[in-house]
Amino acid sequence: MIETTQEELAIDCFLLAGRMLIQSGAETYRAEDTMLRMASSQGLTDAQSFVTPTGIIFSAGHKRPTRIAQISSRTTDLEKIALINSVSRKLTAGVFTLEEAYEELLKIERTNLFFPIWVQVVASAIASGCFLILFNGTWIDVPFAVIIGGIGYLIFLAMHSLTKVKFFAEFTGSLFVGLLSVLVIKVGWGYQLDKIVIGSVMPLVPGLPIANAVRDLMAGHFVSGVAKGMEALLTAFAIGAGIALALSF
Repeated sequence: MIETTQEELAIDCFLLAGRMLIQSGAETYRAEDTMLRMASSQGLTDAQSFVTPTGIIFSAGHKRPTRIAQISSRTTDLEKIALINSVSRKLTAGVFTLEEAYEELLKIERTNLFFPIWVQVVASAIASGCFLILFNGTWIDVPFAVIIGGIGYLIFLAMHSLTKVKFFAEFTGSLFVGLLSVLVIKVGWGYQLDKIVIGSVMPLVPGLPIANAVRDLMAGHFVSGVAKGMEALLTAFAIGAGIALALSF
């Protein structure tokens, strides 16, 4: 059993790890398992946790107060997930003390691990061209998918930074993808409108949220699985609405 004076620090450390995992796009069961393993390593064998995409409820034991952590934003950051898991493993193995693990988690939280925006845009553009070929598009349309996919993702990032509303950013990005694809076809440069649209819009498709929703459902976390599934469905609706509006012109 850990000392009472360290209990608050321990709970702060576990909640910070769980919150950053969910904010970085980890599965619910992974966050719960990580928190409970860290708690067990510190002698809190009766700890309980309940994790959802919007919050964490953690209790260190039956006679201890329950703590809550709110999760207001979520993104995809696999490198941060790997770093948090590394800290968790080092704490449970005794390589890190509780204080060292907490300091390391705080350092990870403060560090921006995202690629620069220009790298994200270039990667999205290249992925768009590859998806066009994957869906049996013609090589002549690849440059248009590359350009339109990059522009669409850049608009998505700009609108998300401006409005902080993910649905509106995805809708606007897909709308521009549709409009530019129609323009390319109307001026006679492109050949297959459907392949250009599908390839260009793929960087906006919520692949990881869908996969996490299915994995959470399979692990028995029905509340989180359904919530993440609805989030992915809303994203798919935003993309579809933007493309449909563009094709209606």
